[in-house]
Amino acid sequence: MFDERRRQEALEELGILDTPRDERIDRVARLAKEMFGVPMVSVSLLDRDRQWRKTEIGLGGSEAPRQDSFCDYTVRQDRTVVIEDASTTDIFADNPFVMGDPHLRFYAGHPLHAPGGEPIGTLCVLDTKPHTLSDAQLGLLRDLAFWVQTELANDAELDHAAVIQSALRPHTHPEIDGYTIAGGAASLGRLAGDYYDLNVHRGALRITLADAMGKGTGPALIAASVRASLRTAPDRTLAEAIADADRLLEEDLADTAMFVTAVHAELQPKTGELQVIDAGHSLAFIVRADGSWEHLRSTSLPLGMGMGLDPPEVRAPRTTHLGPGDAFICCSDGLLDVLDPDDPFAHVYRVLTTLGPDGAIREALRLASDDRATDDITVVVVRRDR
Repeated sequence: MFDERRRQEALEELGILDTPRDERIDRVARLAKEMFGVPMVSVSLLDRDRQWRKTEIGLGGSEAPRQDSFCDYTVRQDRTVVIEDASTTDIFADNPFVMGDPHLRFYAGHPLHAPGGEPIGTLCVLDTKPHTLSDAQLGLLRDLAFWVQTELANDAELDHAAVIQSALRPHTHPEIDGYTIAGGAASLGRLAGDYYDLNVHRGALRITLADAMGKGTGPALIAASVRASLRTAPDRTLAEAIADADRLLEEDLADTAMFVTAVHAELQPKTGELQVIDAGHSLAFIVRADGSWEHLRSTSLPLGMGMGLDPPEVRAPRTTHLGPGDAFICCSDGLLDVLDPDDPFAHVYRVLTTLGPDGAIREALRLASDDRATDDITVVVVRRDR
């Protein structure tokens, strides 16, 4: 039984209406055009009183009145609909799209369903000349529609996941007298495998930057798991926290075959003492006030690479010191793609000294839109001002 209220709710829950075109769905439309030999293809979603097209070929617009649409009929039937010559049918002979532009004759559409099974739209192929379809072509239309349906569901899931991931990112940074603290992240896609975290516990600043191998949903989920693990039980030492996160990857997520590089540090603001554990990341530095550099090189393997069952002391932190004017910087490897390849350190120093920590973060995120960018960019800067 057709339930328009539930159908509309399911469509709105997906959050797809009025979103930009998607190359993955455009590709299916182009394929359908070639395979069926038609001039017009549409992936249509039926809103309350309109037919909105996620993609279209040959129709010349992103929406049309729902009342006159062939796709409304297909959705209500909730099955494949083939109209070989609309001008000879009782239902569509007087349709404005048949009697007027574009003078449709042939229509074949298959419903698209929301994850709950509600029909929300169609994939359809159209022509101004009559056509017939073989059983094999009917099967092909169903297969292409299922492909589109899967892409739409994945698209919605990625959007929801991106909202959640954005909520987990720091929206404000701790304020500590005598220090400037800045950080930022830019995703190459909707989801990032990088993350950073800044929080104060018992007067000490904890700084974390981690990068899960790969791109997309999997690395984003792994990064969220590592973030949650490192934030749990803040009284743990740096080594204990890293060991627990490593154990999580080793024991609970072993089947993912993923690893995570990470920098986990703790700053004592009063003294400037900085303890750092680098798990295979090797992109943490101190820019000294005199312009010199200290590279805080990695001393252990990434998380998930076999050290998870070792005692915490295996990943003992190194201790260094921030003096007035010194800045601690850590970044993901995506930043390296967009820095001056001849001297990336000098590039960072120029930006930091010219723009300061906040300006340096803005510049790094601006570079994320550079044509050279091939990965997510995440950067943290902590400068001791006095």
